[in-house]
Amino acid sequence: MASEELAQKLQRRLLLEESGAAAEGDEREAEVPAPSEAGEEERSCLTASADAELSAKLARRHDINEGAAQPRRAAVFNPYTEFKEFSRRQIKDMERMFRLYDSGRDGYIDLMELKLMMEKLGAPQTHLGLKNMIKEVDEDFDGKLSFREFLLIFHKAAAGELEEDSGLLTLAKLSEIDVSIEGVKGAKNFFEAKVQALSSASKFEAEIRAEQDERKREEEERKHRRAAFRELKSAFTQ
Repeated sequence: MASEELAQKLQRRLLLEESGAAAEGDEREAEVPAPSEAGEEERSCLTASADAELSAKLARRHDINEGAAQPRRAAVFNPYTEFKEFSRRQIKDMERMFRLYDSGRDGYIDLMELKLMMEKLGAPQTHLGLKNMIKEVDEDFDGKLSFREFLLIFHKAAAGELEEDSGLLTLAKLSEIDVSIEGVKGAKNFFEAKVQALSSASKFEAEIRAEQDERKREEEERKHRRAAFRELKSAFTQ
């Protein structure tokens, strides 16, 4: 009788141990996904990341079109190094024109100042036309033109990136600043482009020297005028 009870207890214990080991094995299998499931999960993560990036780009494009995009602040720039297709003289001419119509002296040409500029150039624009002109080069979405954005007008005109009926192209043509054959634009081959680039650098240095000589000459003339005035004054006081 005792032996039968002992046998039953041993059998029950064996059954319990086998069931416990099976359950533990099931848990381990559940924790480690099958190779195919892991691959599917990784692909899903990559797809979700790509979708998020594309959605962000599409959202910004939509905001730009709707005029609700946040501005991206432009770093301080050097017009002579960034717009190498223009000579130093041309950039000086553009700067003089920009300052002429920047009546507020705030470093920007706003819509009303652009309106006055186009009227002075003999090509008045509608209010909507003026807004479209600014929007075409307004990189920071502030609704006005900085000097860099003003230079972009001539950059796009020289590169043929403006539509024929664009108000900006009209501005570039009527400004009397020739940007048609500058820098390496229109070079027929690499060697021509290289020669043109070297000649542009030499021309740039020559223009700087010419400006320095001009300032020296003007200073000499002022000295001579002051000396002549002092002589004339002393003649009258004697």
